[in-house]
Amino acid sequence: MLTSELDFELPPDRIAQSPTDRRDRSRLLVYRREQRELLHHHFHELPDLLPPNLRIFRNDVSVLKARLLGQRPTGGSVECLLLRPVEKLDGPWRCLLKPGGKAARAGSFYLPGEYEATIVESLASGEYLVEFDLPKDDDPTSLAQRIGALPLPPYVHRPADETDDLRYQTVYANSENRTAVAAPTAGLHFTEETFNGLKDKGHSIHDLTLSVGLGTFRPIETDEIDDHPMHAEEYSIGTEAKNALLAKTGKSLAIGTTTVRTIEHYLSTTDPNPDQPTRGQADLFIRAPYSFRGVDHLLTNFHLPGSTLLCLVSAFLSPDKKDGLAILKDIYAQAISLEYRFFSYGDAMLIL
Repeated sequence: MLTSELDFELPPDRIAQSPTDRRDRSRLLVYRREQRELLHHHFHELPDLLPPNLRIFRNDVSVLKARLLGQRPTGGSVECLLLRPVEKLDGPWRCLLKPGGKAARAGSFYLPGEYEATIVESLASGEYLVEFDLPKDDDPTSLAQRIGALPLPPYVHRPADETDDLRYQTVYANSENRTAVAAPTAGLHFTEETFNGLKDKGHSIHDLTLSVGLGTFRPIETDEIDDHPMHAEEYSIGTEAKNALLAKTGKSLAIGTTTVRTIEHYLSTTDPNPDQPTRGQADLFIRAPYSFRGVDHLLTNFHLPGSTLLCLVSAFLSPDKKDGLAILKDIYAQAISLEYRFFSYGDAMLIL
């Protein structure tokens, strides 16, 4: 398939710039695959819309305040986005720098009274290897949480504020898993009341973790979709979630594409220690035709043109076939005409 086939026209005013007043007051578009039926609801109705006794899986990753400001020795400003540590938290980090060229030529940057940073290497990917000089008990993660800002997506055209500190995190984000530079946005709609309603209906909730990286925003740049080098993201699945996943009793619902990728990657591998937690790198590129091993229903947001996420959702709409993209484009066209909000702070879509 040509990458150009993933394009669609999206009016700029359909891109949500801020969250709704309440998480669960976003709109919810429901698509029933067997009936090819489209329904329109609000998110707080979710517990009443699902089939009974689902195993619900969610990504409990927390977004790091990964955007750091600093200055070069010559006085110019630098913006540093922490991506991930090479190995240890207190060792070198892979980062994006702006302006990258000027920062690299300066060789270092700093924020008085907070940190000094040395640019160790310029990488072919456009990233930089950066080493931070911090007090003994400090590391870039704790530094970022203290003085950094949340890295809102590039299509949100405003700086992050205190509202984002709350609303660009899920209510179930685990602060011990503060490793993402983007939120698992399908989860942003949930409240504690939503989960209580789901549990009251007999559904079980299971957590796993995938460290969402910038690759989630990067468009496919190859002419052919199959030539795209899929980015890898670190994941972990604890024994409780693994037991629920492998039990395969009843149907499952994945909250978000990051959860789908984690589940499907794990089930595509051979687990030598099924009774132990699993860590790895998820780099599975899901596109049609694809047979899903562990996900029966999907809750997701509305995604960017030309993205790998469109490939995944298209495949889920019509497993084992290649007509999912046509179905998705028709759904999106109707959503646009009905003024649904798109992308991270936008509305949600439930595929049953």
